[in-house]
Amino acid sequence: MKRLLFLAAAFPTTAWAQGWGNVANQQEETGFSWTDPLWPSFWMAWTPATFVLFCGIFGAIAVIGLLEGFKYRDGVERRGVLGLTTTLGDRLFISLLGSAYIFLAWLGLMGQPLWIPLGLAIAWGVFCFWKV
Repeated sequence: MKRLLFLAAAFPTTAWAQGWGNVANQQEETGFSWTDPLWPSFWMAWTPATFVLFCGIFGAIAVIGLLEGFKYRDGVERRGVLGLTTTLGDRLFISLLGSAYIFLAWLGLMGQPLWIPLGLAIAWGVFCFWKV
């Protein structure tokens, strides 16, 4: 009986000494996530998805600026199907605004996944630069 009490008292200490007591406390290693913040202590929660989105928007603005600054000095104004006289920057703004409305309407009416409104937004952008 004394041996049994000694073994029962010694067993948890050997388990703790081997590190088995911390198995449940270890954090699970996770892979890449589009929703984890890039910089946890930063004032704004920049996720990889928002970073890519804003880089794409600012990149498009830069390309439009370079095109209007070097290739099309007078601007490319035309009157489209909406009856507006627009330049490249106007068409970019209309396509971004329309894309935001497409995504918001889809989320409000259908929910996720967002692959179909992504295709609709790309088609809207092509339509805006082609016909508006």
